[in-house]
Amino acid sequence: MSCFGGDPNFCPECGNVLPLPGIQDVVRCPRCSFCIPVAEFSGLEIRSSVVFNPVEQSTLTLEDEGSSELKGAVIDRRCSRCNKEGMVYHTRQMRSADEGQTVFFTCINCRYQEKEDS
Repeated sequence: MSCFGGDPNFCPECGNVLPLPGIQDVVRCPRCSFCIPVAEFSGLEIRSSVVFNPVEQSTLTLEDEGSSELKGAVIDRRCSRCNKEGMVYHTRQMRSADEGQTVFFTCINCRYQEKEDS
């Protein structure tokens, strides 16, 4: 009995993306090893596309780095460069979704930046 269903691109058991049918008589899910006979894919057309964001939307610009204010929560963390207390942080998912996020710290005194993988 399957939990998922409908789209032939995904495993009906775990929802993982299925590999394309090959020369074998079954398509095996790489995550849960669920097998689907290749005959079930007969007559289906599977398409995929990649859409990139325009560069204008993904580029962050600062007018003047000296006048721009740091935004975010100030935490009790000591800067490794100037040794003063107080840093602003933000997080970003840099690696795959099943791994922790990356935390970026910026000193409110000297604007030194550090990163930490969590």
